[in-house]
Amino acid sequence: MLAAVGRPVVTTGLLAAVVVSGVALSGVGEDTANADPLTLAVDAFTTTSSSEQARVADADDDRVAADRSATNAQRAVAAAQADEAERAKAAALAKKRQQDAERAARAAERKRVFSNAQEDPKAAAQLLLPEYGFSQEQWPCLDQLWIGESDWRWWVANPSSGAYGIPQSLPASKMATEGSDWRTNPVTQIRWGLDYIKRSYGTPCNALSVWQSRSPHWY
Repeated sequence: MLAAVGRPVVTTGLLAAVVVSGVALSGVGEDTANADPLTLAVDAFTTTSSSEQARVADADDDRVAADRSATNAQRAVAAAQADEAERAKAAALAKKRQQDAERAARAAERKRVFSNAQEDPKAAAQLLLPEYGFSQEQWPCLDQLWIGESDWRWWVANPSSGAYGIPQSLPASKMATEGSDWRTNPVTQIRWGLDYIKRSYGTPCNALSVWQSRSPHWY
């Protein structure tokens, strides 16, 4: 059958080619407003995809920065704690060394005083007061009591009674309970005398009061 004059027949293949060509050339020399809808859809998808990737990348950067900041903060806290522990350790060591030095100094002074007791028995007595529960307030009473008894002379013997030493022990041999050197060691005599006062009168001031109330004086 012949086609009508003036209307050429277009085959399906040719029509497809024209359509494809039209798609390929649709944007040449035309405004964006007249662009092929398919091209606009691709561009919009590409833009959306790029924006999403950028958002994800920014989120990853923020997360990494936050993780790094948290890690640095933890490290700073750990370092501060370590420094504090080190300072505390150093302070404790310094305190212990100071205490050890003070104990050593007291021990050295104690040794010196006791070694010099024959020359200065009063210093030894003052050092021994706390060991028997006596405060330094009791010192004037003890000093006056033993001045009256022996004037702090460790070698003095009472010719009539036989009492001996700084506390005038009677009999003298009772002081052997504190040491076999009681005849020559003022520290031994003082220890015995302080123990005797504590057991018999409670305090040196009580002993002095009794001593003063008796005539002749004794305690």
